[in-house]
Order: sequence, then C-alpha cells, then structure tokens
Amino acid sequence: MFKKGEPIFKQGEKVVGIFFLYEGAAKVHKKWGDERELILRFTSAGEVLGHRGIGGEGRYPVSATALTDMKACFIDNGFLEKTATTNHSFLYKLMQFYAEELQNAEMRMHNLAAMDVKGRVAEALLELHKRFGTDREGYIGVAVSRQDIAAYAGTTYETVFKCLKQFIRQRTISTSGKRIRLHEKNKLKKISQ
Repeated sequence: MFKKGEPIFKQGEKVVGIFFLYEGAAKVHKKWGDERELILRFTSAGEVLGHRGIGGEGRYPVSATALTDMKACFIDNGFLEKTATTNHSFLYKLMQFYAEELQNAEMRMHNLAAMDVKGRVAEALLELHKRFGTDREGYIGVAVSRQDIAAYAGTTYETVFKCLKQFIRQRTISTSGKRIRLHEKNKLKKISQ
C-alpha cells in the first residue's frame, strides 16, 4: 500500500524487483537538471513499475511516486528471474511489453523535440484523459497538478498555466481546482499534431 505522494522507489536506489499496480495511479519521473523533473509516463491499475531497472547497473534509472492512494504487488528479482526462465509465455509477454514501452518512449522523445509547447500541453491533457478516463462529473479521473503537467510536457508551470487559460477561454476545457474536463478533444488533437 502506498499513500498519495509517497515514493515507490527512487532514482539511483538498488533494484530489488518490480511492482504490478492493482489500484491507483503513479508517475514515473527522472531528475532533469538540478531541481527539475521530467515525467516519463503516468501509470494506472494493471501496469508495471520498476521494470526499467532490470538489467544494466542494478539501479533504478527513474523514480516512481504515487499520484493517488494505491495498492501494488511487489515481485522480487529472484522470483521474476525464475518465472521468466521457466514460463516462456510470461517471458514473451514481458518482451512485448518492453517493445511497446520502447516505442512509446521514442515517440514521446520525438514529440518533446518537434512539437511546440502548446501542442505538448494539449497532448499531455489527451494522454491523461486516455490513461485515467473520467469521473462521474466528466473530469479526468485523477487530478494531476499543473506542475506535473508541466513536467510531462517538458515545460514550465507558468507556460502550462497560460496554455490552460487559453484552452478555457476557447471553451476547449474547463477546470475546477486541479480537476480538468475536456470539452473539445478534437481541437486538442489538432493542436497536438
């Protein structure tokens, strides 16, 4: 069990295993310079955390932090290795997961380099909507801070604030505190292309 805001593991710590999320949401992030962070992805129930640390130097190259209260199943390295060497179906699924993860990471890096900041903020909102769905009132299912949106879009809090204000004026989105409702997903898709 992890409480909202609690670290699941930290960049540079020794890898001891991976986590399968049962409930809740988390962010996977990396230090970017001295004080900034870059959010690499958001995760929800049914996804894996800590897999980037398997192999290599034996240290987690990223951090993971709970965005909501969450429940996860921890699988230690020894059990994971035994399962992968004896269960070929599991190993194949794990390889497919890594391949998809690599493709997504490459696409994100391309978008961060090639897309203007307004497009990156629009893409971040669409990704949050896709990842977390909506609550009963139509807001994105997990309230994500403006700072986290900035860290995901590779920009500053101030820029995100300006973009969100512009989207609100255009009636593309609406907000209530940290919660965001998307009204015009097609407009956001056009902005992000």
